[in-house]
Amino acid sequence: MSAANRQRAGAGRAFSCERLIEHLHGLLPQFPHVSLCVAFSGGVDSTALLASLARVRGRTFGLRAAHIDHGLHPDSSLWSGQCRQLARRLGVPLRVMRIAVAQPPGASLEEAARSARYRALGALLKPGETLLTAHNQDDQLETVLLQLFRGCGLAGLAAMPAAAPFGGTRLVRPLLGFSRAQLAAWVEAEGLPVVVDPTNADERFDRNYLRRQVLPAVRSRWSGVAAAVARTARHAAEGQQLLAALARADLERASDGAALSVRALRLLPPPRRRNALRFWIASGAHTLPDARRLEQIAGPVLEARPDAHPHVAWGAVRVERHGDRLSIEQAAARADRSVPAGEILWEVGASARCALPEGCGELELRADPHGPLDLDALGATVTVRWRRGGERLRLRPGGARRALKSLLQEARVPPAERSRLPLLLRDGELVAVADLWLGASVRAQRTSCRRARLIWKKPPRPMH
Repeated sequence: MSAANRQRAGAGRAFSCERLIEHLHGLLPQFPHVSLCVAFSGGVDSTALLASLARVRGRTFGLRAAHIDHGLHPDSSLWSGQCRQLARRLGVPLRVMRIAVAQPPGASLEEAARSARYRALGALLKPGETLLTAHNQDDQLETVLLQLFRGCGLAGLAAMPAAAPFGGTRLVRPLLGFSRAQLAAWVEAEGLPVVVDPTNADERFDRNYLRRQVLPAVRSRWSGVAAAVARTARHAAEGQQLLAALARADLERASDGAALSVRALRLLPPPRRRNALRFWIASGAHTLPDARRLEQIAGPVLEARPDAHPHVAWGAVRVERHGDRLSIEQAAARADRSVPAGEILWEVGASARCALPEGCGELELRADPHGPLDLDALGATVTVRWRRGGERLRLRPGGARRALKSLLQEARVPPAERSRLPLLLRDGELVAVADLWLGASVRAQRTSCRRARLIWKKPPRPMH
């Protein structure tokens, strides 16, 4: 037996079903009373994970597999077929999903495929089911080095945690303590077929170049580099946990509903301010900004004048400042609150209800002897439209006309709602803002005969 084969055979003894089960006991307190779904590519690592779990005698945990076909290679459907065959051989149910990978401008194909894969896996999971992936010790080494080369922070150096929240459930990586060689030796000894993806040899991808060109030279000098870097990742993870605890404490003081108080953030030293902002963005499942954009939010956006309304955007994410509040939203949410075009002529004498454009709800004039609105003063016809800027409203007889912009800021109306507020105009004069404010000219008096309440029936908030 050659030295290489002896090394692989020795590595093979290091991985076993029993050791895997030990790891799962440590990562999942409820194990074995759990339901598991293995992300199964058909490669060596995921084959070792799925097959070892399937062969546990007296198995009491639920087990199935999910295969994601990215459609990026002409043979991808053949690989899906191989995965089906092995799953049947192992007696494990398998779900195959084919997805389309969209590559945003400036993003790598690797990252785009990874994001699409995890979205698909999240959609496939059943309630309470734990997702298992087959990342190993060598994957962790590659991830730490790639993050280091990209100039990441402590969170990046922490790399892949062994267990982490995933949607409404958990993602667990039980193979991080095993090397790729150990897993390959076990699969070979068991005589299991594996999918060979030729794109893993394409050195245009950063991870493949690192794996094939850089790490062999590194390992020839430092043979224990994978285990050493794994320890570094664990130390970084502990440090990141402390930073997260500090961020939570800072955000509790700065919290203003779903937004943050600009005044409270300004009181923090710059490093703590950036740490709190980074945690706030990540906790909403948003993509983190690069260092330059994070610095813009922590600096110029917070230091701007209260009425400046600055914002910073990256990808589909946008952070905006409105007065003392800092808010964040996705592009889909911004589309939902786009300003409706045009205006509506509402003959209130003929109909007490006015249907608004999609996403804006409905207006109703409900007769009420104690209502604040004088129907006779309102007239038979009003115009309904939406904000264009510069609107002013007189709230009290003889009082000054207040800027609608100021009223919305003082009332802390959420930015996502402001552009959807229907405005009522009589002969060009603003007389009502949804059911928030009435103008002095239509407000009921003691002598008013016909009184009513203006009710804005808001549309249900979309789920994203």
